[in-house]
Amino acid sequence: MGAPARSRGLEAGHEALARGAWEFARKAFERALAQEESPEALEGLGLASWWLDRGETVFEARERAYALYRERGDRVSAARVAVWLGWDYAAFRGESAVASGWLGRARRLLEGLPDGPEHTWLALREGVFALLEESDPERALERANEAIRVGAAISSPDHEMVGRALAGFAKVTAGNVAEGMRDLDEVNAAVVAGELSNFALIGLASCYLIAACERIRDYDRALQWCARLKELCRKWGLRPLFAVCRTQYASVCMWNGTWDEADRELTLATEELAASRPAMTAEGLVRLAELRRRQGRLEEAEEMFARSEPHPQASLGRAELALARGEAAAAADLADRYLRRLPSHNRVERAEGLELAVRSRLAVGKREEARAAFDELSAIASAVGTLALLASERLAAGFLASEEGDLESARRDFEDAVDRFQQGGAPYETARARVELARALARLGRAEDARREAERAIELLRGMGAEGEIRRARDVLSEAGAAAAGERSPGAKLTSREIEVLALVAKGLSNADIGERLFVSEHTVHRHVANILAKLNVPSRAAAVAEAGRLKLL
Repeated sequence: MGAPARSRGLEAGHEALARGAWEFARKAFERALAQEESPEALEGLGLASWWLDRGETVFEARERAYALYRERGDRVSAARVAVWLGWDYAAFRGESAVASGWLGRARRLLEGLPDGPEHTWLALREGVFALLEESDPERALERANEAIRVGAAISSPDHEMVGRALAGFAKVTAGNVAEGMRDLDEVNAAVVAGELSNFALIGLASCYLIAACERIRDYDRALQWCARLKELCRKWGLRPLFAVCRTQYASVCMWNGTWDEADRELTLATEELAASRPAMTAEGLVRLAELRRRQGRLEEAEEMFARSEPHPQASLGRAELALARGEAAAAADLADRYLRRLPSHNRVERAEGLELAVRSRLAVGKREEARAAFDELSAIASAVGTLALLASERLAAGFLASEEGDLESARRDFEDAVDRFQQGGAPYETARARVELARALARLGRAEDARREAERAIELLRGMGAEGEIRRARDVLSEAGAAAAGERSPGAKLTSREIEVLALVAKGLSNADIGERLFVSEHTVHRHVANILAKLNVPSRAAAVAEAGRLKLL
């Protein structure tokens, strides 16, 4: 009686797994185990529990299954379970050393054995660890190609296609965006067409696509796929993948300015991951922190970024907070820290850090270092070619030109950034670029144009509730108003920035002190002072202050 009952339990469990009936599968395997402990039933229970987010049961069942397969001398099955345990220790507990140990054990067990699905699973897991943990897209591509080879050799479309998805993700990360995205689009077309049957592999292919879109900020493509993939997760009850997809989908919402939806998705995803896979909570939390920063809720953002560490995006978020508080040196250090973690061949991930490095290095007067960061950013944006990266590159170019005193070039760069961000459907980034454009126009003496740009930025930001950026835009609006008043006075030829410098000269500050106060280089202050003397037609700093008093500029 025992053997037939156990066999029926196993059959029922595997049939339930095949149709995504996770709870039914769990109970079927438990009934089989009640008859007799077997590694097959334990492995099935572990997989059903994995989909149900029952972490402790996953570890207990899989570790016992591994031991029984080893006792039986079944190296292939033991290796298969070992690969899963490697992923479990990383995803559930964040224990990378233990995860590496299990993958190493699987590799040893598979040595000398004929190609099989276990070889592709191992190659896929090693590849994604290389990409996400080691920032090594070249190693990831090598392991992805191995998965493709084995998948083709064993006539397994599922394994071959997911190998192609990982290869696409690695190519995108390394900067070969066009080819990588073609691979990812093709694989996920096969997913939604029902050509793949393994739910775990379907989930991996989907996550690789959305993660690649996020890295290159191709949010239009991400939006097109997200709705289909979320529906797939909902239909088949792919809860762990749904939570991760939610965090990535929220990034799309953030980009598109639908912040209420982003807030809802991130809050739910973070709660789900905290309950089931705490080691992955940072994926949602760091994005929620970024949303709070954009909303101007800086103390909440700071606390969340601290909890998100060592996630690399936490360094960038903290750098943005430091810049907002005038702590330019701290921001530059954090941007550099982010970039040091990423090798030069990990191109697309470096782009965001480089744009921030340009701004923060300029703020501490390190213009040559800012120029070097810009040159690298420009090369990446040119190679990748997405609107978002091209817009970021033009924004950085505007900051550089402005610092160098070339306000006409800065104006054009900021205008191009506005146009590209707007074309890419990014209202927050568009508004930020408009603020910088307004500032450049005010310094050029085009007060009415500056006022118009600042007001348009405020209108966009108000719709999203971006209070911090609204305050910055209002400051620029005040500058534009002051400049407009100046146009009707004898001192109209001085820009608002030059008046700001002159006011500090009047207080007796040296060029170095003024540079530190305004977060610009001493050389830039020297140039401003020279322009002031020339425009007021006076020979000295003291004479400039006296003339400014006569003209009622200060």
